Amino acid sequence: MPYIALSWLGEHVELPAGLTAEQLAADLVRVGLEEEGVHGAAVTGPLVVGQVVSLVKEEQKNGKVINWCQVDVGAHNTLDEVGQPTVPRGIICGAHNFVPGDRVVAALPGAVLPGPFPIASRKTYGHISDGMICSARELGLGEDHDGIIVLDRLGYTADNGYDTTPGTDAIALLGLGEEVLEINVTPDRGYCFSMRGVAREFSHSTGAVFTDPGLAQGPLPSPTPDGFEVVVDDVAPIHAQVGCDRFVTRIVRGVDAAAPSPAWMQRRLTQAGMRPISLAVDVTNYVMLDLGQPLHAYDLATLVAPIVVRRAQPGERLTTLDGADRALNGEDLLITDSVGDVGARVLGLAGVMGGAETEVSGSTTDLLIEAAHFDQVTIARTARRHKLPSEAAKRFERGVDPMLPAVAAQRVVDLLVEHGGGTADPAVSDLSDLPERQAIPFVLSEPERLVGVAYTADQVVDVLRQIGCEVSLIEGSGLQARVAVLVPTWRPDLTGSAELVEEVARLVGYDTIPSILPVAPAGRGLTAGQRGRRSVARALAEAGFVETLSYPFIGSGQLDDLGIAADDARRVALRVLNPMSAEKNLMRTNLLVTLLDTARRNVARGTSDLALFEMGLVTRPVLGAPVAPLLPGARRPSDDELARLQAGVPAQPRRVAGLLAGQRDLPGWWGAGRAADWTDAVAAVRLVADRLGVDVVLSGDSDHAPWHPGRCAKVTLADGTLVGHAGELHPKVIERSGLPARAVAFEVDLDVLLAAAPTEPLQGSPVSTFPLAKEDLALVVDASVAAQDVFDAVRAGAGDLLEELRLFDVFSGEQVGEGKKSLAFSLRLRASDRTLTAEDTAAVREAAVAEAHARCGAELRG
Repeated sequence: MPYIALSWLGEHVELPAGLTAEQLAADLVRVGLEEEGVHGAAVTGPLVVGQVVSLVKEEQKNGKVINWCQVDVGAHNTLDEVGQPTVPRGIICGAHNFVPGDRVVAALPGAVLPGPFPIASRKTYGHISDGMICSARELGLGEDHDGIIVLDRLGYTADNGYDTTPGTDAIALLGLGEEVLEINVTPDRGYCFSMRGVAREFSHSTGAVFTDPGLAQGPLPSPTPDGFEVVVDDVAPIHAQVGCDRFVTRIVRGVDAAAPSPAWMQRRLTQAGMRPISLAVDVTNYVMLDLGQPLHAYDLATLVAPIVVRRAQPGERLTTLDGADRALNGEDLLITDSVGDVGARVLGLAGVMGGAETEVSGSTTDLLIEAAHFDQVTIARTARRHKLPSEAAKRFERGVDPMLPAVAAQRVVDLLVEHGGGTADPAVSDLSDLPERQAIPFVLSEPERLVGVAYTADQVVDVLRQIGCEVSLIEGSGLQARVAVLVPTWRPDLTGSAELVEEVARLVGYDTIPSILPVAPAGRGLTAGQRGRRSVARALAEAGFVETLSYPFIGSGQLDDLGIAADDARRVALRVLNPMSAEKNLMRTNLLVTLLDTARRNVARGTSDLALFEMGLVTRPVLGAPVAPLLPGARRPSDDELARLQAGVPAQPRRVAGLLAGQRDLPGWWGAGRAADWTDAVAAVRLVADRLGVDVVLSGDSDHAPWHPGRCAKVTLADGTLVGHAGELHPKVIERSGLPARAVAFEVDLDVLLAAAPTEPLQGSPVSTFPLAKEDLALVVDASVAAQDVFDAVRAGAGDLLEELRLFDVFSGEQVGEGKKSLAFSLRLRASDRTLTAEDTAAVREAAVAEAHARCGAELRG
């Protein structure tokens, strides 16, 4: 996030006297720049200018040489015999880059340096050190820790307007007490990643006079025939946008590139959150922060013309300035030079980071300055692909003013000449292929139509011109006028009339927009699918299940844990190219794989009695299916591209899965508990189906991972369409998942159930006022006969008088015979028009037994 120092901002826009960081934040938030925080002084306490009076070198027993210094700190000196501060302070210092007479920065007892590092008087090396003489690193002004800050050498002299009298407050002198405002910039307003952009927005908010530093202060040098040659070799086949449309180079010779930057520049870089490094690097960073144009400095002696801007070729690699060796992608835009063949040596990732081979070093004297304009999409993709969110990439991917390169390059040249003793070479290169700007047709009544505020025509035009647009009349007058709006080059986010409307609303003030709640259109509500899904979730929650949500990313090892065979269709998974975790780079093909992971985590944390469910999408690609194309950026895909994308999207059915483990009914004073078993999983499936009004059929499924063979029920519709499975999990799956023994689970396809659900509204059944009649019967069948088949037969035979049928007992033993089992059913009978007689109930009983005998060979148990 950008850091705004008031003194720096004040160079571009008039700031009112006494402006605080808090008030600046309030002014900027009115135009959409939110405050992230106000950072106060990193140094507190007495930090003063000191003059070294004397210096005595003393060698210690360990061979180290220290300096015993007497430092004049003015009013902070030690009091003499008559109470006057005339006795210099004695301070131990290990650095050797200063001499008597130098003016330095002294931290006195009571000061607190960044760290925090409190300063106190202490005995060391046989002396009482009454403070500390500071280096730049100790004050948070840079990385130079070996040398003491010598103010005269950094330009802090009376000739430059600085008061360095001993005892002067060094916090104010060095700017260490200045508050810095950190702001949040939305992605569409990349121009605010610069002092230029923030100053412009402050002007919009307050009306303060703004001076644009992005405009040339004088005539810029024209390109010359001997300018460093640059070639752009990019036809942009990937997204129909040339990667580089402007490239400016300037040359500065005889620069002490490794020299330290001036103190004011180091201070501003530090306030902006950047580390001062050397003059050449600091100057390019400073201009980038000031104007918003990223720049790069090369050691000219290491380059061979021409520079070629092109896409990466297969097998190319680059060691970037951060020391990482990177394999390049064919979409990466590169800066190359001509060592060997044209464009053969890679110098850097364009707009992201330079290479180590041509970086500026301590021996560099001649510099080539690059200021270019690169395609936003190309830079954004490269930065993300290589995980390099550099300061340059942050700006290029949000859009940089294409008119800035020449101005920024001239600014860098001027600073290098002024502070590095260099000479500007007259050779200038400016390769420009900028597209012609297109005006946006705009009707002045559009802001009122979209925002609901009665803006006047003059208001709308004034705001557009205030942000830098050129507005010309096409036809009409007043609010019905149709105008052509040519947006400024620093606002690439303004691409249509909607964006212009947003600017009007933003600058006139969001607070002027009334808070009116729109009236919801009649006749719209939840779809049948939405109602069904909510009803299922509510039913499971009411049954004691806890809903969980999990990421849909899995690893192949999780499928192994479920015991899913290699040839199972659930092994065909969609691979994620940029996964959150390398171990989980696949999209889940079933819900249980993530639900078991959630259950494992709960059990590991001590919760062993579980009833969980999850509702979500799974991804089921098919081998040989069309592959979705990589769509272009920076333009709308064609209808054909969208059609091929849709064809390549795999099926994503919505499912619901549940898992039960441990105790289903907890033990207590009321009696013993009950462990969850397969009947709970089956009951949950029936609950889901009943809530949707769908009849399902359960049958045995001997082998379907991750369930136990023989203890798994297959759930289908009446026509045989597979809905899902329920039952006890395989013991090996339970062991690998760390779950309690005999854990059970279910998973059903919710889309299949919703498609089978009745479309007509449910009608209530009349409630009979006549009394209920009860009948129980026990039927003996072969052990291989499914209870569901007998249940269906009894229900069919009982007819319309049957109100409720329930299987309440299953028995097998010698009483019913070898290979037999007894199924006991309770029948609840009721008529809507009369009280049932004994003959009526007997007839129902006989019909039910007869139908069960006919279908299943059932016999009434004696």
